Amino acid sequence: MAEVKLLGAWGSPFSRRVEMALKLKGVEYEYIEEDLANKSPLLLKYNPIHKKVPVLIHNGKTMAESLVILEYIDETWKSNPILPEDPYDKAMARFWAKFIDEKCMPAIWQIMWSKENEREKAIEEAIQHLKTLENELKDKTFFGGETIGLVDIVANFIGFWLGAAQEATGMELVNKERFPVLCKWIDEYVNCSVVKENLPPRDKLIAFLQPRLSASSWKY
Repeated sequence: MAEVKLLGAWGSPFSRRVEMALKLKGVEYEYIEEDLANKSPLLLKYNPIHKKVPVLIHNGKTMAESLVILEYIDETWKSNPILPEDPYDKAMARFWAKFIDEKCMPAIWQIMWSKENEREKAIEEAIQHLKTLENELKDKTFFGGETIGLVDIVANFIGFWLGAAQEATGMELVNKERFPVLCKWIDEYVNCSVVKENLPPRDKLIAFLQPRLSASSWKY
C-alpha cells in the first residue's frame, strides 16, 4: 500500500482542500497537524521554500501548494475524477480555480486589511469578482456539474470560511439578495457529505477568527 502523509492545519482552507480530494478518492493517509506559529522541523524540511501547509508526502516524494497537489492526486488516483476528461473543460476548470486563488480570495482579504479610505474600492472589487464567479456557475448544482469538482474544492473558502468570517465580524458581503446563485451553491456545498466531513468545526473557526478580524473593517 502506498504511504501517504499530509501536513496540514485544522483552520487552513488550503490543507482542507487536499483532505477533501483524498477522501473523495478513498485514499488512506496519515494526517499531521502543524502549529503554524511554531513550524515543525518536518514542515521546514519538506517545504523549505514556502514553509506553509499543505504538504503531501507520497512514497517519500513531497509536493507543496494545494492546486499542484490536487492535480497530482487526480492523476495518481483515477477514481472519482475531480477534473473533466475533455481538454477544453479541463483547461476551464484550471482557469476558474486560479481565478478564485488569484482574484477572489485576495480581494476578500483586502477588505479585511485595507485602510478605511481604501475599503470601498476593495469591497467593489470583491463583489465584481464574486459576480464573475457566480455567472460561471449559472444553473449548475456545482461548478463541476452534478458532482463536486476541482473548482468546488478550491472554492471551499467562499463556501465556508467566508461565512464564518461574516458571522465573526457582523459583515455581510455575500447574501441571497446580492448573490442568489452563489448562495444556493453554498447551501448545496456545505450539505454535501464529502464537503461536510472535511470542514473545521464552525464554532471553533469563528472563535479563532474573531480576535484576528477587526469588525470595523467589514462594515459598509
